Amino acid sequence: MKRSEINEAIRFSKGLLEKNNFRLPPFAYWTIDEWKKHKDKIGTISRVMLGWDITDFGSEKFEEVGAVLFTIRNGDVYQKSTGTPYAEKVIILRQEKEQKIPMHCHRAKTEDIINRGGGVLSIQLYGSDKQGNIDNNEDVEVFMDGIQYCFRAGETVEIQHGCSITLTPGLYHAFWAKKGAGDLVVGEVSSINDDNTDNVFTEPTERFSAIEEDEHPLHPLVNEYGKL
Repeated sequence: MKRSEINEAIRFSKGLLEKNNFRLPPFAYWTIDEWKKHKDKIGTISRVMLGWDITDFGSEKFEEVGAVLFTIRNGDVYQKSTGTPYAEKVIILRQEKEQKIPMHCHRAKTEDIINRGGGVLSIQLYGSDKQGNIDNNEDVEVFMDGIQYCFRAGETVEIQHGCSITLTPGLYHAFWAKKGAGDLVVGEVSSINDDNTDNVFTEPTERFSAIEEDEHPLHPLVNEYGKL
């Protein structure tokens, strides 16, 4: 991805969040100079990877396969005393080309995916077989806002504003903003998040994109704090 593309995505996301009356923590708005000024105080922020996370998953098609994520709260899977015993993210997905997070599951994380505002969240679901691969045959049972539902393997479910779905370990899912329904603010509340080891994608992906530095960064990404 180009840095200019990342900067534009952050600006757009901040604008959409403001429209939905969703305010991020103060460090979300720090300039690079402010990050450097506070670099001796950001040990926990850096360790548990709080902050901006913009990725195209190596697709080079960010408008179609990619997302803007911001991790608001998180714990440390290795140091239980660091951070919180859970994680919270906000995810921005644009609807023009049905921007998607590709099919994957988690080894350990359970998460609630919540439609916080904007458009309609579409999510496709599969279970996993005994080898941990996608199961194309068995129905999928999930809870949505406390009520259990059963869906066919590969069925697409629509999550309306204010509603949520609970995804357990081994449950494969891809989700996107439904075209024509508006750009989407998605919430994620989960057990501790570890993007370095816990994601299992069905296709080759790069969780953190390589960046072409065609302009100065607006804000550092979660995998760039070591450069400060």
